[in-house]
Amino acid sequence: MRLTGIVAVGMAVALAISACGDGQGPEGAPSGGGLEKTQLLIGVVPVASSASLFIAEKRGFFKQEGLTVKTEIIQAPTAVMPKIINGSMDAFLTSYVSLMTINDSGAAKLKLFQHTMGGLPGFCAVVVAKGSPIRTVADLKGRTIAVNVLKTLGHTVVNAHLQQAGLKPDDVKFVAVPFADQLGALASGKVDAAWLAEPFLSAARKDGAVQIVDTIGGPTEGVPIDGWGVTEQWLAKYPKTAAALHRALAKGQQVAGADRQAIDEVVPTYTQISADVAAAMRLGEFTMEADRAGVQKLADLMHGFGFLKARPDVARIFVPAAG
Repeated sequence: MRLTGIVAVGMAVALAISACGDGQGPEGAPSGGGLEKTQLLIGVVPVASSASLFIAEKRGFFKQEGLTVKTEIIQAPTAVMPKIINGSMDAFLTSYVSLMTINDSGAAKLKLFQHTMGGLPGFCAVVVAKGSPIRTVADLKGRTIAVNVLKTLGHTVVNAHLQQAGLKPDDVKFVAVPFADQLGALASGKVDAAWLAEPFLSAARKDGAVQIVDTIGGPTEGVPIDGWGVTEQWLAKYPKTAAALHRALAKGQQVAGADRQAIDEVVPTYTQISADVAAAMRLGEFTMEADRAGVQKLADLMHGFGFLKARPDVARIFVPAAG
């Protein structure tokens, strides 16, 4: 996992947020009137990307910033949009797909507060049950595929590989099944295949599932996975809190990028994954900034599949860096 630019970029983003009138001191600590709010609720998806937040909590980075963070497990931000819009949920882990889909719908104006993970081979894949006759992507024609949420990251990257294999998206049936329930759905025959991300992918392999396609590669090589999202309204309303939250998350992200053991220690605390499976899972890249070409590739795929009405200007989804 690379740390390229992680500290420099993190400081730039924090300074940009601080420039929204927060009166930060030279060391980046809160000064003057203090934080607008100190109690935060953050939505987390039970996947490896959330590790940076739990590392920040475990190591006291939130406390150092005067913040108390509570978490709520979510499947995707689309499921908790009322809380996000009314501000009762302050920040949330979101795939780039979900963020762009929500913005495109007009339901909210979201910003990518901080990138968490870029895709690498082995991080997410389509699997089938042991003994299944399905062996290739082409064999999925007419089959049912589980994804954690429809029209999000899994749906998009699987579609790209179906297309590469000469199939159309409507040649298969996609159904929404939470990651934690997908192995049971495979075993019972409710679905023929499942798209899984780590750490659930490693758990599936341990249980005997067979991988038929790595969905970070080929047409989806280099696509970003997710990051921490906020609304534009929240960012404008709580600039000091936003700067403090970013500093804490950035520290957690830096640790995640440098120390694999730190990730392995926290993943079992917020997922149903055992410590040995967590230690065996393959990860994406914990870097501070996403590769913009990869983000554009993902946006183009989404637009091509009809998940977006308009092709987005991907630069506008990020909280701007200081310049």
